[in-house]
Amino acid sequence: MPNHFHLLIRQKADNGIVQFMRKLGTGYAMYFNKKYDRVGSLFQGKFKAVLINEDEHFKYLPYYIHLNSLDLISPEWREFKIKDYNKAINFLNKYRWSSYLDYSGYKNFPSITQRYFLEEFIGKPSKYKKDTENWLIDSGANWSKLNETISNEVGPH
Repeated sequence: MPNHFHLLIRQKADNGIVQFMRKLGTGYAMYFNKKYDRVGSLFQGKFKAVLINEDEHFKYLPYYIHLNSLDLISPEWREFKIKDYNKAINFLNKYRWSSYLDYSGYKNFPSITQRYFLEEFIGKPSKYKKDTENWLIDSGANWSKLNETISNEVGPH
């Protein structure tokens, strides 16, 4: 996405995510500013975090994160009105700025993802790819469950 990103992070130490996000934001801003000879912040406002305590909610997050890039070509996917499923699926299969390719069995950039802990929820890459395609077809039922959780925590997307 050109204006934001999503991470699915498991916290291992108290305040760990806050510290990680601070280092990530500061470090990337320093790198970017040096590379492009500029000054100032890159990100607007603080990061938003959603604590997920329920397995039911957790299992939908990879789909939400990976389908989010469809906003670039088909924002109506959020209202369950995808006009061209093949176009949406082809876009997901070619959009390099997402970990979807890694999770669906394609080699993308040098990957920093750790899929092993998610496999009990999303399955092997071929299953996840098929499930993601099915999610698009049945998006109304699936999206409403997760959208309610996310909207309650961070506000409307």
